[in-house]
Amino acid sequence: MTTLKDLYTEELQNLWSANEQMSDVVSAMADKAEYKKLADRLSSAKGGIDQHTRLLKSLLEESGAEVKKEHCKGMEGLVKEARKHAVDSDMRGAALDVAIIAQYQRLCHYGIAGFGTTRAFAEALGYDVTAQKLDAALDRIYGSDDFMTYLAERSRNVDAIA
Repeated sequence: MTTLKDLYTEELQNLWSANEQMSDVVSAMADKAEYKKLADRLSSAKGGIDQHTRLLKSLLEESGAEVKKEHCKGMEGLVKEARKHAVDSDMRGAALDVAIIAQYQRLCHYGIAGFGTTRAFAEALGYDVTAQKLDAALDRIYGSDDFMTYLAERSRNVDAIA
């Protein structure tokens, strides 16, 4: 890599891998969640993650770059932690839901960093339409993260105390 366009391309390829990994674990967390609002939101989020993956592939095509994914080791570690602390956990009830929320938010924050960086690269490269598409994806990720904070602070954290 020698140019900003190279970095932009690699970031898209890396995010593609990150999103696929995240989609799988979010699906598993949705299946395990006990609170219906949480399970429903995770199922909805999986659909959004899959939509973002399609966006990333289309942006690679539009830029003329090689349409391939680059394995994301950062997300691999986050997924491993999510499986350990939520999916494969022996916890139940509100405590399990709180663990799922915490792990999901870690995954989201990684996505926010990646999509934000990629948007900034697109802006610098003059890819205005691409930057707008990435910004819309970021808005959805922030919205999902905010909803999880709401769930945690308004109900599940309190319920998990008992």
